[in-house]
Amino acid sequence: MKLNQAQREQVKLRIGLSGPSGFGKSYSSLLLAFGLTNDWTKIAIIDTENNSASLYAHLGGFNVLQLNEPYSPERYIQAIKTCEDANMEVVIIDSITHEWQGKGGCLQIHEKLGGRFQDWAKVSPRHQQFIDTILQSKCHLITTTRRKVDYSLDTISNGKTRVIKHGTKEITREGYEYELTVNFELINDKHLARASKDRTGLFMDKPEFIITKATGRKLINWCSEGISIVQAKTEILKCETIEGLKHLYQKYPSLQKQIHPIILDRKEELDAVQSQLIDTKEVEPTKTITNGNNN
Repeated sequence: MKLNQAQREQVKLRIGLSGPSGFGKSYSSLLLAFGLTNDWTKIAIIDTENNSASLYAHLGGFNVLQLNEPYSPERYIQAIKTCEDANMEVVIIDSITHEWQGKGGCLQIHEKLGGRFQDWAKVSPRHQQFIDTILQSKCHLITTTRRKVDYSLDTISNGKTRVIKHGTKEITREGYEYELTVNFELINDKHLARASKDRTGLFMDKPEFIITKATGRKLINWCSEGISIVQAKTEILKCETIEGLKHLYQKYPSLQKQIHPIILDRKEELDAVQSQLIDTKEVEPTKTITNGNNN
């Protein structure tokens, strides 16, 4: 066992987005993910929503893992591990509702076992393993969840009434929200969101807003608060590749102005080393010996 000082930059965000179909969960999660990493190629979306992620391919070159039925906890876990092995920085699971209520999901597994209360003893550990995989992932995780739909008749400005669709309870096992860093509820088809759970203090009790890339930047800056410039400089000076320098620049968004000249200096050093390596590899002209004379 080792006791370490708490450092927020080590935190991996666990973000939830919930709402009825058509409220913008997939689109909002992609913008949020880009704000976190600023690199589309480092984003993966596990798509259970009939290839809905491909509708937003114009946003950037993010990665898609299509997950079809059966939606067992183990298949979700395998999908997350695949994204981790590919060195993704942000993984979106769109959505986790299928793991609970979809074909081959936990409710159907329980029903096939007999539907008795004691049968949950076989199902709950499998679901908990899925939750633990989310919580222990080395990536930032964004999960979307469907909400049950309710309708109301609302009076609009001209005195007429119209049917309004509302999201009510999240369709997943109760209590999932408490595991999250932030949980955003999309409240209408205009993509307006509010925070129903917020450990960061950035969004709670604030007016409804539309999730954008800036939302992700706020969250990643929150993770970076309190980071020492000395620590960032040490990592830069130890870096041995140009790609590594790019990663460090993105890793410390709140320090980018300060570390930019340090990164440029380190890049020049790496370029000089690379140039020297190329020079030493130049082949000297071959000498031939004819009648005992060197030519």
